[in-house]
Amino acid sequence: MKSDQSIDRYIDFKDGRRSYDPDRQISSMSQWRMICRAARIHQRPGPGAGPDPEPGLQSGPEPRCVSMKSDQSIGRWITFKDGRRSNDPEEDQESSEVPTGPSAQQQQTHLDSIFMLLEENILTFVKNELNKIQKVVSSDYPECLEKEDEEVLDEEQRRSREAFVNISVHFLRRMKQEELADCLQSRLHAAVCQRELKSNLKKKFQRVFEGIAKAGNPTLLNEIYTELYITEGGTAEVNEEHEVRQIETASRRPARPETTIRQEDLLKASAGGEEPIRTVMTKGVAGIGKTVLTQKFTLDWAEDKDHHDIQFTFPFTFRELNVLREKKFSLVGLVHHFFSETRAAGICRFKEFQVVFVFDGLDECRLPLDFHNNEILTDVTESASVDVLLTNLITGKLLPSARLWITTRPAAANQIPPECVGMVTEVRGFTDPQKEEYFRKRFRDEEQASRIISHIKTSRSLDIMCHIPVFCWITATVLEEVLKTREEGELPKTLTEMYIHFLVVQSKVKKIKYDGGAETDPHWSPESRKMIESLGKLAFDQLQKGNLIFYESDLTECGIDIRAASVYSGVFTQIFREERGLYQDKVFCFVHLSVQEFLAALHVHLTFFSSGVNLLSEEQTTSLRSKVFRDKPKPKRLYQSAVDKALQSPNGHLDLFLRFLLGLSLETNQTLLRGLLTQTGNRSQTNQRTVQYIKEKISENVSPEKSINLFHCLNELNDVTLVEEIQQFLRSGLLSTEELSPAQWSALVFILLSSEEDLEVFDLKKYSSSQEALLRLLPVVKASNKALLSGCLITEEGCASLASALSSNPSHLRELDLSYNHPGDSGVKLLFVGLEDPHWRLETLRYEEAAATDHQSGRGGRAGNLFSVPLSAWLIRP
Repeated sequence: MKSDQSIDRYIDFKDGRRSYDPDRQISSMSQWRMICRAARIHQRPGPGAGPDPEPGLQSGPEPRCVSMKSDQSIGRWITFKDGRRSNDPEEDQESSEVPTGPSAQQQQTHLDSIFMLLEENILTFVKNELNKIQKVVSSDYPECLEKEDEEVLDEEQRRSREAFVNISVHFLRRMKQEELADCLQSRLHAAVCQRELKSNLKKKFQRVFEGIAKAGNPTLLNEIYTELYITEGGTAEVNEEHEVRQIETASRRPARPETTIRQEDLLKASAGGEEPIRTVMTKGVAGIGKTVLTQKFTLDWAEDKDHHDIQFTFPFTFRELNVLREKKFSLVGLVHHFFSETRAAGICRFKEFQVVFVFDGLDECRLPLDFHNNEILTDVTESASVDVLLTNLITGKLLPSARLWITTRPAAANQIPPECVGMVTEVRGFTDPQKEEYFRKRFRDEEQASRIISHIKTSRSLDIMCHIPVFCWITATVLEEVLKTREEGELPKTLTEMYIHFLVVQSKVKKIKYDGGAETDPHWSPESRKMIESLGKLAFDQLQKGNLIFYESDLTECGIDIRAASVYSGVFTQIFREERGLYQDKVFCFVHLSVQEFLAALHVHLTFFSSGVNLLSEEQTTSLRSKVFRDKPKPKRLYQSAVDKALQSPNGHLDLFLRFLLGLSLETNQTLLRGLLTQTGNRSQTNQRTVQYIKEKISENVSPEKSINLFHCLNELNDVTLVEEIQQFLRSGLLSTEELSPAQWSALVFILLSSEEDLEVFDLKKYSSSQEALLRLLPVVKASNKALLSGCLITEEGCASLASALSSNPSHLRELDLSYNHPGDSGVKLLFVGLEDPHWRLETLRYEEAAATDHQSGRGGRAGNLFSVPLSAWLIRP
């Protein structure tokens, strides 16, 4: 299990060659002799048994067997028939020690009984092994030789078993059964290869560096692994929204039945299906746990905990494959390149085994993946580019018997043609109970864990982000340090505070662990300041290009020393496997997209206050007039341009960046970064102007998603006045929607979307029985499970808006009550037509028959009767 030295070390009886394995022990040699003796005793020539036995293998007083250590064992057999033994020095020594006289006969009798029992045991062993071998070589038995009824064998037993298989191969060849011999030998090598592959994968994945690579102490994966929430269904369509926005949307989903799937069932047969799904695609935002999920899958297989039907699991990452994009391999060669165990065992015929290929990180793929124009490849031994290998493997032209698991961020899901994907799943991260489980595993102190969990629940921003496992790790890292240094102090409650603390913690780790500094030394040295400035520039430049992974050349352009970047691994992760020596290039990325966005915002802040350059404006250099008259840069222009730029983004790609940039404007946050940031002084007036500017934008009826992010921005600026106003009205019962300003309407939407209770059943009459209120609160209707709109004076115009909202992605509404309204036939018809839309989720519509008599003609009942219609019954599909 520790090396490939046990592969192919079998005896070739035809020419007497033997391998030499110095690791074999004397006890193993004894087992070899026993097996050989048993085989000799029961060798019975008969019709069709093959040619005459070779010299030295005939029955008689001079039988032969071959030792793995030397040739001195040839001809040294015990003949059970007459008790004679060969001239073996060890055996002679044993014989010389047997006393003579009356007791010698007793001891000989006792020895005979022992050997008779030994003979019975060996015969039983031989019979059992031959039965297993017969199953292995049968055409309908695809299992590897090592399946063995879940039996646990020690190393000596395995070696004895391998020895017997080699003997069986020899006799099959003597019987001219070459095909069976080849099959058995192949299965033996496969068994040894599988065992060594499992051993190596277990070593690789049983310990992980949580959140970062090569920093701190590795943790046992099985100890920290928390079950992820995975749902089945959906399509491989692209979602261009910012991933934090997607997480926020997912967090608002009401508790209703969804098709969930466990990690161990991902590659098994689908419900109602007999055959396993060939290709599974798993989507999930950055940091949600996709990579750890693949590691847990592989570890469970390597530890024989699950996936017993799989003979070989080969985990790849697209980062690794990117480096080989200019090289050519056959599929067999590619597997041999990454998994040397298969090369040493000579495993080439993968179609004989159940093989799973895991490809992690499709979103990081830099291969063309041209499914339409790439050449067709069907031979696993034919060389081609890695791109061609992948496209043919995914389409099933190459090794169609293999099963594939591909993980990706949502934005890259459409790189694989939908017809090539058998099932799409989505990793949603942690549910609320799973978040608690994570922190209780991380903090063994029950009181401390409870305090942290309660604190996270008080901050909407932190609570949402903690659906992402990597953010849970960042939060735990920060809070552990904060509680250690100031036990009764206030904990970070905004995203900006959390990421500032994270940066400070990593700086402190570097100072003490790598630089040999003391706890009391300043956090920031000239070298660490330069490193952060360079990382910030890299983060901003790559964020603008949309890159999340980069190479050495990208770092060099920003003046980053490669070795220093590796040391600073808490913020920066160096991804490569030195032990295989596969790569010339090194691949880099930030530990999470949010860390990249924070450092990008920090870079914009530092640049503006050190040089007056606004990197977000069209002109990124100071004007001549500014240089001549030394005009001071105006921070309000920086923040206003950032707000404008974020609002112009169609998919919210700058949402989190904007929150961080505004959060860095607070004096309290600048104090936390003292030594890195130059204090900008008390800029409360600037902050008030920024707050007012954001409220004006909220009043301009921006989209609900953008409005929600602007409220998060106000939270980063410690301004919650709008939200508190509405909450006060709601608590007092004095909310008058007729008097609400557009900004207050947006605040009401923000509050309701944060309420799980209101999203389960949303009753419009609690706020206003008017169509205007419906149009203002449409985002809440979309996010609800059930919407009660009865008696709210809704007309055809309201139905049109409803149909449009429910057709947008995502919409979660399942039940809609439109009774006692005036939608008219055309209004209700709009809702029925919406059934053709793939994003439509509405299942039940309650309305008055009189509202749609034309559409429902032919149904019995009087005008004015109420109907609850299951809409699926009205959907006519070709």
